[in-house]
Amino acid sequence: MRFERSQALLERALAHMPGGVNSPVRAYRAVGGTPPFIRRAAGARVYDEDGNEFIDYLGSWGPMLLGHAHPEVVEAVTRAAVDGMSFGASTEREVLLAERVAELVPSVEKIRMVNSGTEATMSAVRLARGVTGRDLLIKFEGGYHGHGDSFLIRAGSGVATLGLPDSPGVTAGTAAGTLTAPYNDLAAVKDLFDARGREVAAVIVEPVAGNMGCVPPVTGFLDGLRELCTSHGALLIFDEVMTGFRVARGGAAERYGIAPDLFTFGKVIGGGLPVGAFGGRGALMDAVAPDGPVYQAGTLAGNPLAMAAGLATLDIIAREEDLFDRLEDLGRKLVLGLEAAAEAAGVATTSNRVGSMFTSFMTGRPVRDLASAKTCDKGRFTRFFHLMLERGVALAPSQFESGFVSAAHTEEDVAATVAAARESFARL
Repeated sequence: MRFERSQALLERALAHMPGGVNSPVRAYRAVGGTPPFIRRAAGARVYDEDGNEFIDYLGSWGPMLLGHAHPEVVEAVTRAAVDGMSFGASTEREVLLAERVAELVPSVEKIRMVNSGTEATMSAVRLARGVTGRDLLIKFEGGYHGHGDSFLIRAGSGVATLGLPDSPGVTAGTAAGTLTAPYNDLAAVKDLFDARGREVAAVIVEPVAGNMGCVPPVTGFLDGLRELCTSHGALLIFDEVMTGFRVARGGAAERYGIAPDLFTFGKVIGGGLPVGAFGGRGALMDAVAPDGPVYQAGTLAGNPLAMAAGLATLDIIAREEDLFDRLEDLGRKLVLGLEAAAEAAGVATTSNRVGSMFTSFMTGRPVRDLASAKTCDKGRFTRFFHLMLERGVALAPSQFESGFVSAAHTEEDVAATVAAARESFARL
């Protein structure tokens, strides 16, 4: 494939944007080469400025559960745009989306819309500290909850991809307010509670880690977090920015049967437009301004176009009864095919999958936390990534990111992807 126009655009972008991008992983620093500049997308495919076509497993990093440019979502956004793109005032669509979320996730009694997952997680943690009167937050190594200062301690996603330490600009005081434990290590969390439980406001966790690659919770981990938080008077926050409405109709809370105190959402809830949200028990959410003293605000929160896209997406999710069965089946067939292709070529891999989230790790070891994820051969992943790209398959440009199957993918797409993987693994 040729990337002349993308290369030219990158060179222009470098003159005016850090790394030539508006989000670090897009720069392809982990894998090298020229990042394709995307011109359009439809269904399960994206098309770049050079006319290359790719089967897409990036899915805009997770939001495109229904595939790109779903006709009903596009129509809803178009109708909304005709009526005006921003009012700074309340609209019916905000109410409808809040009602739909409460229907799909019964533990969300009240919700506040924001503009990004980062806003959602920052606001949820502020709320937890405000209602408990405590300062400490427990997060997990390799967990990524956006780029808020409290979350950049031993973080995943682009921080892990680029091999960065805890970010400069995060003060020592902020870092001191964040305690960390290995993901899936309940004993380590218990030790933190035993030592400082009276100071812990909340535990925030991706119920399925997606930012060190896809890493499922081991049996008992989420239940154990629920029990520890309850017994110590701390709040449990499920960061469902990635898993919400993705791993089940009601997200990870439904899939694993756990009711956290607070949720954060993003990605699918916006149908591809910039939307985040935090919510949970009504008694907690009543502490948010204007009803309570915990301040949070956003000029563009509840933007009518974003609400239209999110509502159309969740309406489809609610009504299509077999949607998640189809996603589960496609995800299973894809991962089994990738595993078989690697085994036939004698390449050691470990595949993790939860529903339509997946990662093939270039290691023969089980991957259950950040330390085991880091045993991957990143050089081998880089070669595999580019071999797949040359064969028309777009994966996330990092070993430490999850891939996503959409409802627009077909059995034929999966078969073509597995065929490309057989050729690519053989070349390794």
